[in-house]
Amino acid sequence: MLICIRTALGSQSESMPSIVKILRVAADPNRLRILLLLRNEELSVAELQEILAMGQSTISTHLSQLKQAKLVEDRRIGKSNLYHLAVHDAEKREESSASGHGATSALPRDLQKQARALAPEQPASAPAASATPAPAPANRTFLDELLDRAAAEIPEYAADQAALRRVLHKRQDKMRAFFDSVAGRLGRDYVPGKSWKAMAEALLRLLPPMTIADLGAGEGAFALLLAERAQKVIVVDSSARMIEVGREQAQRNGVQNIEFRIGDMEDLPIAACEVDVAFFSQSLHHALHPQRALHQAARILVPGGRVVILDLLKHRFEEARDLYADEWLGFSEAELETMLRHAGFDSVHTSVVDKEPETPQFQTLLAIGHRPG
Repeated sequence: MLICIRTALGSQSESMPSIVKILRVAADPNRLRILLLLRNEELSVAELQEILAMGQSTISTHLSQLKQAKLVEDRRIGKSNLYHLAVHDAEKREESSASGHGATSALPRDLQKQARALAPEQPASAPAASATPAPAPANRTFLDELLDRAAAEIPEYAADQAALRRVLHKRQDKMRAFFDSVAGRLGRDYVPGKSWKAMAEALLRLLPPMTIADLGAGEGAFALLLAERAQKVIVVDSSARMIEVGREQAQRNGVQNIEFRIGDMEDLPIAACEVDVAFFSQSLHHALHPQRALHQAARILVPGGRVVILDLLKHRFEEARDLYADEWLGFSEAELETMLRHAGFDSVHTSVVDKEPETPQFQTLLAIGHRPG
């Protein structure tokens, strides 16, 4: 990575870590990714885990090395530590004298940085408006130059920033949920007649008549619910016995608008543009190649159609491979979002919608993607 060393050296302060130390610590691409994330936001270890899809011990090791190099600081908030880029004496002096008369000096440090970043830069060739020279642009350090170049060269940068935005949205959702919880408690724990099943049935009836593909559907239990409102439901599963049981259930219930087809999620027996919604319910983690299954889902959808995925959030319960014939131990939100975008979907949304109380506390991940028209 080539950097304008002369420019960086001009703003390097004795209070800053040495350039050699910075280069030694930042030589690891993953530590550079962490520094880029912490440049504008304070983040916890758990949030960095979610963004970077790395283990807690790996993240903690990287942060420890960055702290030793005096590039990162932390502060305690409740039970968590929040990490941010270290502020050195030169930056503190700069903040106190920024904007001529110190217009931003009364702001918190992170807001001062944002205020300076939003201020328009004076073109280098612009003539002086008066005899009094304009204030010099904020001093930039060697680390600033390094991170600017890293942002342009690290391939994961865009995905990391997208995951960062998702994490910040979750913070806001958590705050809203807290205030919702204290706004009123009457009937909060128990309401006669209220159940998730009843709610799901009501929502299904709001769907317009559509052709829906239930992919890796097993016995088709959910397909029977969908069929109550759908124009047609196409059930696909690779198990002939599952398909047979599903057909028998549909016949017993007098359901006429379900088609059962034997086939693989990675080579669907469905024509192109045949369905409005492609649905994976706890089936994608059984696919040998989930990316191929998502490409197939995109193929069978009409323009403007949607894919809906309910699957397991990534976990470490290895026994699931033998107990449930799982090929994959779930997916992270970032992984699923990336796969959907590679399959051609846009307007992708992911969220964790459930967590089981019993060990191993599986969590359910919902993802929705839109096939462009």
